[in-house]
Amino acid sequence: MNGLQQTMGKTIILGVTGSIAAYKAAEIVSQLRKAGHDVFVVMTRRATEFITPLTLATLSRNPVLCDLSEENAGAWKPGHIELADRADLLLIAPASANTIARLAHGFSDDALGSVALATRAPLLIAPAMNGKMWDHPATKMNVETLRARGAAFVGPAEGMLACGYEGLGRLAEVTEISARAEKMIAAR
Repeated sequence: MNGLQQTMGKTIILGVTGSIAAYKAAEIVSQLRKAGHDVFVVMTRRATEFITPLTLATLSRNPVLCDLSEENAGAWKPGHIELADRADLLLIAPASANTIARLAHGFSDDALGSVALATRAPLLIAPAMNGKMWDHPATKMNVETLRARGAAFVGPAEGMLACGYEGLGRLAEVTEISARAEKMIAAR
């Protein structure tokens, strides 16, 4: 059996955060679906300013969770807990500096933070931000905190940034993110 066949049918939660690179989430969802995975998207409020939940719901063929208040009130288990329990991988791409900080400090006052705290699935983070933000000591400390807890990172990449600067901070290539996700799922 090749690696793709071994990982068919896995559940991936894709966290999308407030970064201009959020538009690339559409391609990430498409690649993961083509590989046979069930993808559920959880968006931060800021992410919805860059790409619509409708786009990601259509591509994933699953409802998109943007706010804890959207959960099914009649369900016996909150939707974010159900997602957290089903996850084989939590992939956050793009991950803003704000989200990395929130994850490092355990904030769970939004849907993505709640899923991240509740899941026991591996965590893969693909940062995307201004290079100065990536190099800031606070961000470096937050990344190290998450790595110490077992989180894996893919990127950031070097190149022209949306802010006009050139340097480290671009979202890793979608193919690289998808390949890393496949590798992590196969290792489970």
